[in-house]
Amino acid sequence: MLHLRLPKPRHSKEDLPEFTAKVTKTLMRHVTGDSGGLILSDENVLGLIVHFFSGRLYPARRKRLLAFRGGLEAIEAEVAHILLVIRSYEELFVSGYRKHAEDNSVEPFEAIAQTMTDFSGGWPDTIKAVQNVLKPAAITVIEYGARGESSALLARLLGAEPEAYVEPEEDLNVSATDAALEHLQGIYQAGTELEREAWQAVIAQYADQAEDRGFARFSAAQSEALAARYAQDLEEIGAMEGVTLIP
Repeated sequence: MLHLRLPKPRHSKEDLPEFTAKVTKTLMRHVTGDSGGLILSDENVLGLIVHFFSGRLYPARRKRLLAFRGGLEAIEAEVAHILLVIRSYEELFVSGYRKHAEDNSVEPFEAIAQTMTDFSGGWPDTIKAVQNVLKPAAITVIEYGARGESSALLARLLGAEPEAYVEPEEDLNVSATDAALEHLQGIYQAGTELEREAWQAVIAQYADQAEDRGFARFSAAQSEALAARYAQDLEEIGAMEGVTLIP
């Protein structure tokens, strides 16, 4: 429910004051009268999924982080601890493509797969930007497979026991099956737009048709290249000063 408004690649540094003002306004709604801590969670702080498809991993990350920092400074907040969950590039790009395809017309996956394989940027560059701009007292990077449940992530962030937190009963991020995505793409590519309620109804309708139809799949060579790059980047992250990596 945070709904931060942050710069995109097309915006220049002259636009930063406007975005900083928007961030400040948003953050002020979550600041209470006491001086207690504030936990912020937003998967889009670093950037948007759509840029994956042109071979760029968070190309506006620095501008977005600067606007975010400006908002934090405006409410007199310092960053105590950043927890960042990172995912293998293959899984990240496939997941992003599938999520984007739920409510947008997309190019066939095979048409952009090589562009994504040859992407610029990476997790080490992203983490360095986070460190340099936000200057957190601590940063913990967790590999996606080691993330555990939400309670485990909160415990790592706050230094408490996972048992102190109760998992939410509802899964808010249900993934669409290949059958659902194929049906939705047929609608979008025919020029029809759907409201959120309508496309979510399609996802629910096809939820039991879970067979893999190859809607989004890298070739063996592309998968190998992405896996090698991720393994190398994990090594680099593990050697970073001031970063705790949980692989």
